[in-house]
Amino acid sequence: MKRKLEQGLIQIYFGRGKGKTTAALGQGFRATGHGFKVYLIQFMKGNTKYGEIEAIKNNPYFEVKQFGTKDLIEQPREIDLEEGRKAIEFAEKIIISKEYDIIILDEIGVAIEMGVINIDDALKLIKKKPEKIELVLTGGQKIHPKLSEIADLVTEMKQVKHYYSNKGILARYGIEY
Repeated sequence: MKRKLEQGLIQIYFGRGKGKTTAALGQGFRATGHGFKVYLIQFMKGNTKYGEIEAIKNNPYFEVKQFGTKDLIEQPREIDLEEGRKAIEFAEKIIISKEYDIIILDEIGVAIEMGVINIDDALKLIKKKPEKIELVLTGGQKIHPKLSEIADLVTEMKQVKHYYSNKGILARYGIEY
């Protein structure tokens, strides 16, 4: 019989520093090593070829679905709002299916900050989390107070030094994407 989590909690990784998605992915990959099933749902990262997507394809316990466009947005357009709605609806199906042990809602914090999804819709989604499912939320420079309130773990990634601002080094293949 497959082992299940005894208690599923809510984790949040946010802040101005690098590593939010990486921390969530590390948590997911560790869990798959113990036979847990993980689903990564990416908000605002549609059809982008990140290295983690390729790595997940090689792991039978890890699945991924991306929503959004390839564009970086300053103001949400109708297509961005539609992708946000689709992401929330899909996430709800995955959460209530009880088929996965850990569900990562990557960049949901940014989607909330930018108004791509509404905080109330995000809270309704989170409240549907079954007791034995771990929910991991990432993204955003700030965390919405209502999210912080319901979370069991909140980690702020704080940038102390970054090679982009110090040396002008852009995102690197295999490291940032």
